[in-house]
Amino acid sequence: MIFYRQDLTNNQLLDLYKKILKPRLIEEKMLILIRQGKVSKWFSGIGQEAIAVGVTAVLDDSEYVLPMHRNLGVFTSRNIPLHRLFSQWQGKANGFTKGRDRSFHFGTQEYKIIGMISHLGPQLGIADGIALANKLQNNKKVTAVFTGEGATSEGDFHEALNIAAVWKLPVMFIIENNGYGLSTPTNEQYLCENLADKGIGYGIESHIIDGNNILEVYNKLSKLKEQIQENPHPVLLEFKTFRMRGHEEASGTKYVPQELMNEWAAKDPVENYRKFLTETGVLTAEFDEQLHKEIKQEIDENLAIANAEPEIVPTFEGELNDVYKPYEYEEISHSSEFKNIRFIDAIRNSLELSMKRHENLVIMGQDIAEYGGAFKITDGFVEFFGKARVRNTPICESAVVSTAMGLSINGYKAIVEMQFADFVSTGFNPIVNLLAKSHYRWGEKADVVVRMPCGGGTQAGPFHSQTNEAWFTKTPGLKVVYPAFPYDAKGLLNASINDPNPVLFFEHKLLYRSIYQDVPDDYYTIPLGKAAVLKEGKKITIIAFGATVHWALETLEKNPDIEADLIDLRTLQPLDTETIFASVKKTGKVIVYQEDTLFGGIASDISALIMEQCFEYLDGPVKRVASLESPIPFTKALEDQFLPKNRFEKELIDLLAY
Repeated sequence: MIFYRQDLTNNQLLDLYKKILKPRLIEEKMLILIRQGKVSKWFSGIGQEAIAVGVTAVLDDSEYVLPMHRNLGVFTSRNIPLHRLFSQWQGKANGFTKGRDRSFHFGTQEYKIIGMISHLGPQLGIADGIALANKLQNNKKVTAVFTGEGATSEGDFHEALNIAAVWKLPVMFIIENNGYGLSTPTNEQYLCENLADKGIGYGIESHIIDGNNILEVYNKLSKLKEQIQENPHPVLLEFKTFRMRGHEEASGTKYVPQELMNEWAAKDPVENYRKFLTETGVLTAEFDEQLHKEIKQEIDENLAIANAEPEIVPTFEGELNDVYKPYEYEEISHSSEFKNIRFIDAIRNSLELSMKRHENLVIMGQDIAEYGGAFKITDGFVEFFGKARVRNTPICESAVVSTAMGLSINGYKAIVEMQFADFVSTGFNPIVNLLAKSHYRWGEKADVVVRMPCGGGTQAGPFHSQTNEAWFTKTPGLKVVYPAFPYDAKGLLNASINDPNPVLFFEHKLLYRSIYQDVPDDYYTIPLGKAAVLKEGKKITIIAFGATVHWALETLEKNPDIEADLIDLRTLQPLDTETIFASVKKTGKVIVYQEDTLFGGIASDISALIMEQCFEYLDGPVKRVASLESPIPFTKALEDQFLPKNRFEKELIDLLAY
């Protein structure tokens, strides 16, 4: 292994040695502790330290780095107090996740580190979002994100590279090619000769770097960083290295040929660098011994602090209070100036006023810029707000959602428009595993609204007509809003954008151009989690949302003798159970009306809640009315049969007669 010091001073060389030695000594201590049962799980980075240390040394402390399992050197190079890391690994409160997640599954704004999630791929999209925020601010900051050779097979990897290339984002994509994805060797992971070659297909500059040579890593990345700062663009960097331990300690390395282990043991990044420094007279044996002693003493002292920390005592309140970021709703009243507009106009007006109110708000989606979106809601926005804030995206829902999370992390608000709610399935993972869990896991908000044009009645078929709110109402950490009227749509969307928590905002396509209402011209908000009682009666409670609200109104107009409370939920998560229970206790009968298919829909949970909380007040069974248990069809006759509209009246009358 050949080291080229170039113009680095002796102090710089020694600083890199201290930084690469520290994680190695911590690792050696962890291997002892795991055998003693004092650490539950450990993902060793022995043999790969030069990459984490070299990358982090190149970045300023104000620049974000997104590491993976085997990047202890990132955390130690940012000088995180070791006792906090030890507390994290022991699941104690002084860690970064309050015992809710393990190892390096955490982030910290204090140290500008955004730790991994086990799904791997979304990490790269987050880096895109962070880099986009930097580019919008023109602050010349560079973002570095780590991944392994195995994760390059994931769709998110390709989506993130493509977005970064198209948008010319200042991102370093770091591939640690260590030979194995758990136990699967690289020859079963990909067929190209080098993973760096994947950059060619995206028009991205790429390089292959010796990941065990700390000076090659540092010097090469220092030059690349200068180039990126001068001319923002992404680079793909494949670091050739090797994992000397198992995927995690329990898995071992029996699947690795011994000759391969011997070959890479001779390329040890710490030992070879120590040898170079010793031979060139930069490092003396005395200083090396002193350094070992100081680091080991630091490890022992900080372990003692972590060991003395008490175990976490769980409380229901503590857990539930951290699912969402605390947010004090701001009530903003409107003026007396109203205009009769359509549902779609209310959505547009909300977006327009919110873009003016929040200069850090970015809207992203397919065809939303010059074209104005599939439903023309953002038509003209580019001319007013510019393409920097109204961004066409490639067709890649998953990485776009992750990019929105990156924007949120780096001080922006983001709106993602799904062209159709059905398409959210290809962005499902980052919504339910990233946005929903980030605050609970490590206290990081997800200031993202995902707009969801949804619903049937337009003969759009199985891929463009679903109302899939139940995919998200059961996921703690998400808020789900589903208005039925223009007035509510505008006020609730304004409030959703203000809220720093992730919101799925459903907009029924059938209502876009068919429902009119007098709506204030100016900006106002409506609180999430508050239902509206549209009609009052003593005989029965009807609970509905979205298009079913209008279908229920039609039924009541047709049957004026039915005395019903009609509740428009407006928000599904959080759910206004107070209004529901008060109405049911008054009427004694309840019917829950949803457009979604019956089994597993939110009507089932509302029914269960009523049975648990209001059973003694009921004068009949809780009735659910929903669509057929089939995908939604295209032909009008089939769609009419599928939707519950034609069945609701009979079910309502039958329940009244019970």
